[in-house]
Amino acid sequence: MKVCIRRIQHCLGTLIGSFVFCGLTIAHNAVVADEVLVKPIQVAPHTYFIQGRPEMGSSANQNFISNAGFVVTPGGVVVMDALGSPVLAKKLIAEIRKVSNQKIVAVIVSHYHADHIYGLQEFKKIGATIYAQGEGRNYLSSETAKQRLIASRVDFAPWVNEKTSLVPADVWIDKAFTLKVGGVDFLITRVGPAHAPEDLMVYVPSEKVLFAGDLVFRGRIPFVGNADSKGWLLALDEIERLNPDTVIPGHGAYSTKPLEDIAFTRGYLKYLRESMSTAALNLDPFEGAYQSTDWSEYEGMPLFKAANRMNAYNVYLSIQAE
Repeated sequence: MKVCIRRIQHCLGTLIGSFVFCGLTIAHNAVVADEVLVKPIQVAPHTYFIQGRPEMGSSANQNFISNAGFVVTPGGVVVMDALGSPVLAKKLIAEIRKVSNQKIVAVIVSHYHADHIYGLQEFKKIGATIYAQGEGRNYLSSETAKQRLIASRVDFAPWVNEKTSLVPADVWIDKAFTLKVGGVDFLITRVGPAHAPEDLMVYVPSEKVLFAGDLVFRGRIPFVGNADSKGWLLALDEIERLNPDTVIPGHGAYSTKPLEDIAFTRGYLKYLRESMSTAALNLDPFEGAYQSTDWSEYEGMPLFKAANRMNAYNVYLSIQAE
């Protein structure tokens, strides 16, 4: 039965990914590139943050729905995530060059979801080395990745098009890796399977800044997709143990009160598991469990209608597979 459930989860993940990142978008034929601005915000002496919009990806927003960041060191600039389209990556590169004359030497990929990686090819063009967790190879070779890109070329046109490609890492990380650039340490740790099988978080001790990727969401409903919700909760515990001054999430505003803001993502995941657990273990129908759950705490948040039902269904299936 667990094998069957995993197959269903895989199919669900493919379908959800298409909906969340591609299928639930509205294509706009005439979009001016300058309408979507990528503006860095300084959050530590040498660290900058770029905040995506709390929306579904679309042609109108150029798939600017995720965050990115960068750290300026004496030996070059290190970037975290590449945004959701090549045009956004070009804008990010231009903004980095306004901040520093240092070369962009590295991009660390938090996970291989479309809204974080479609800009990678622009960083490759300028010679940056790409780092990612090894499980990302499985995604890149999957039918899910292929079909999502095909759909994105329609839904995010013209910003994602036939020239947009999936870019592998130059350096694949297993469990942990320390990248040292210009005397600054970047502590890269695998914390998946959680939000994705290949989740990485990056801690910069000298800045006391943690790049958490999609392990932390702020100001919108998290995207659970085919995540491992139990593993995700353990990953949040690991973030708390680091005790950073600042957390840069994959979506939403940066946090200077990590314990408080991590609590939202943890609370939502726990509530999903508590609400779906009895029905999942008793093999009761999902629909009844979902309809009988009180979602009032979350239903006014951005992307609740787009994501919550799919999130709950995934957790329902994943509990059965545990």
